[in-house]
Amino acid sequence: MQFQIENMTCGGCAKSVTAAIRSVDKDAEISADPPNRMLEVKSRAPRAELEAVLQEAGYPARDA
Repeated sequence: MQFQIENMTCGGCAKSVTAAIRSVDKDAEISADPPNRMLEVKSRAPRAELEAVLQEAGYPARDA
């Protein structure tokens, strides 16, 4: 799954986003690209659940 996260602008943001995803799926494979504000996630969790946890963490996501 790919997400665009407009306010993920640095490594610290990427760590926060990664922690949010891992709170839902500790085995998720996550690739964050802050300069392009892109996030790729391989997870068994439903997309809606990942979007909700990102929203709660302050990083609203859109489809990429």
